[in-house]
Amino acid sequence: MKKRLSRLWRLLSLPKNLQLSIMRLTQNEFLIGVTGVILNDRNEVLMCKHIYRQIKWSLPGGYIKGKEHPKEGLVREIEEETGFIVRIGEQLRIRTDRETARLDISFVGSYIGGEFRPSHEVSEAHFFAFENLPLISQNQLLLIKEVLQRQPNIETDLPQKTIFAKLQSLFIPKH
Repeated sequence: MKKRLSRLWRLLSLPKNLQLSIMRLTQNEFLIGVTGVILNDRNEVLMCKHIYRQIKWSLPGGYIKGKEHPKEGLVREIEEETGFIVRIGEQLRIRTDRETARLDISFVGSYIGGEFRPSHEVSEAHFFAFENLPLISQNQLLLIKEVLQRQPNIETDLPQKTIFAKLQSLFIPKH
């Protein structure tokens, strides 16, 4: 069956836009997310406190729109969620998530300017030194560490007591 369809596809010689429309109807769809490790001039990392997530703090990012380059999407998402203007540099890595049919592309970037303004997704945004990062996912911690290890004079080994204190704060209620 597939061989016949392939032959028919070649014989029809359809315009590219029509081919793509047919492919969109027959192929699985997935989301493309973008994440940025955004540094200021002191090599501190931009972190956003999200209103709706279980782990509140995370690197800035979001989903790209159709016909949008991933770098453009990341710049747009950060500006929409924080009011900050950033420059996006090199791509760090691509990660897939089979359970959610999602592809995430991570980039390194730098803070250019702007004033923070809360959005419907982000209530706070701050720059943190590595040793003062809030509790974040392991994947994001590894991304940050990878970027900062490239920077001169930055220590990226957290002492065990710091890690324990961050984990403990999750489970012990504050009075």
